[in-house]
Order: sequence, then C-alpha cells, then structure tokens
Amino acid sequence: MRLLSAATGLIFIGLFSLPATADTLTMPPKDRAPTERVEVEIEMPAKGMSMRQVEKRFGPPEQKAAPVGDPPITRWKYDDFTVYFEHQYVIHSVLNR
Repeated sequence: MRLLSAATGLIFIGLFSLPATADTLTMPPKDRAPTERVEVEIEMPAKGMSMRQVEKRFGPPEQKAAPVGDPPITRWKYDDFTVYFEHQYVIHSVLNR
C-alpha cells in the first residue's frame, strides 16, 4: 500500500512539474470598427464568348499566354481580370488581385 501511495505521489509530482506552454492570441480592441468591404462591379467576358467577341468588346489584352494542354487552354490577362479560353471560347473569367 505504501509503495502504491509513493508511486502515485511521484506521478503527480512528475505531471505537475512539467513546464506549462500556451499560444497567445491577440485580438483587436472591441471599440475598433471592423474594416468595411467595398464591392465594385467590373464587367467581364461571359462564358461562351468567342476570342473575337472578347477582343472587340474589351480591346486587346495586356498579355496573351500560349495554349496549354489538351484541350488547349489559353489565358488572356487584362488590367482588372483574366480570361480563360478552351479552344476559342471563354470558359472562365476571374478578377485579378
């Protein structure tokens, strides 16, 4: 019984003598207003438009990347957005960050 009691005491001493560690999370003050999001609507090419229609409507792109893969995917970069084509048709338009 005494041996069990001594062993239990050593376990507790060992557990509680370990150094404590913690992460610190910094939060902004409660009185500080959250950052407002401003949404801006930018016209971009619609899915299904041809390369010719895109260039006629939005002008020539700043950069034209060569087609990649099969089916060929082409990327045109404009100032505010990038357009992805499969063959000659728009499959996706995304805003540039």
